[in-house]
Amino acid sequence: MNEAHIESLQRALQQDKLDGWLFYSFRGSDPIAENILRLDHAKFTTRRWFYFVPAVGTPQKIVHAIETGTLDSLPGDKHIYLPWQQLHQVLRETLRGAKKVAMQYSPLNTIPYISRVDAGTVELIRSFGVEVVSSADLVQVFEAVWSDQQLETHLYAAKHMREIVDEIVKEVRRRVLGKVPVTEVEIQEFILKQYEQRDLTAAHPPIVAINAHSADPHYAPNLDDNLPMNKGDFLLVDMWSKQQLPHAVYDDITWTFFIGESTPSEHQKIFNVVRDGRDAAIRAAQQRYPTDEVLYGWQIDDAARQSITKAGYGEYFIHRTGHSIHEEVHGNGANIDELETQDNRRLMARTCFSIEPGVYLKGTFGVRSEVDIYLSENEAIVTGLRQN
Repeated sequence: MNEAHIESLQRALQQDKLDGWLFYSFRGSDPIAENILRLDHAKFTTRRWFYFVPAVGTPQKIVHAIETGTLDSLPGDKHIYLPWQQLHQVLRETLRGAKKVAMQYSPLNTIPYISRVDAGTVELIRSFGVEVVSSADLVQVFEAVWSDQQLETHLYAAKHMREIVDEIVKEVRRRVLGKVPVTEVEIQEFILKQYEQRDLTAAHPPIVAINAHSADPHYAPNLDDNLPMNKGDFLLVDMWSKQQLPHAVYDDITWTFFIGESTPSEHQKIFNVVRDGRDAAIRAAQQRYPTDEVLYGWQIDDAARQSITKAGYGEYFIHRTGHSIHEEVHGNGANIDELETQDNRRLMARTCFSIEPGVYLKGTFGVRSEVDIYLSENEAIVTGLRQN
């Protein structure tokens, strides 16, 4: 990591009126710190290390005597400790004069994605008379905001993913009408081949779920429970991918299909409920961003959840409305959530998140409809729609 990156961290600290950002990890306990500091995730460490970036001044490295090179890739002064008493003393001296510092901590564990620092370490820092605040929004700046190049990789993936939807329809129709056996796993493999042909990749294979399997939000196709597809079946496909380039970001979408000439009224009814919830969330984002001074993920979740609850299916909407998207399909930015957590991180410009409400009727079928929203400087843009 170079001095320019340190300067960007310090500008963010100054903007938030913080005295510093204290990074801490023990045996890989904080991958967020490793990402932001651009450390090697594969490097094996067994002892505690701290890295303090002050709002103004020189960063400070604190490392153990048997792992003195742990933070050598980072700029700053190095302090080496051996007994725990020495660690406490070095920390106290390093933080002298600081009144408020950020750490990967979330009050009351409101946002567990950020809660990487254990309670005891937070207590230790507080014992020095230092206030510890959450780094949640700081993390977004460095772990959720996209560059122009990353936006281009997303748009590339979104275009091709939308085309893959049409290819799935053609392939399932061809097999069902031709009486060629077709299963969930086979369509999953078909999608992965489409990725390969289009220079896309994914950390995990897509969800392909028939009938009752679609009522399980995280069903994973497998050979032991691999349902066939036949005329009259309901199909849900949830897929995510990104371009095979360094620092590319994901596109994430979910589509549902009825295999037959006309959609049964019950399937159409539930789809309409989910669609209306999805569109309510989209409207909330587009109407309130960027006009509202601050917009939170939980507020967008509320819009979708209220729509689905009003339709009488709130109890069957059993997950958050959406999640942050970055180089990992589930990124470290604000989620669209007022159910599993109350995500009170502000939605920032140049970030992206999914909108994916669902209604799951256990034992029969489930509907989820998913699009992505990118927040430019001026508007909330839905990506991945059909291109004319």
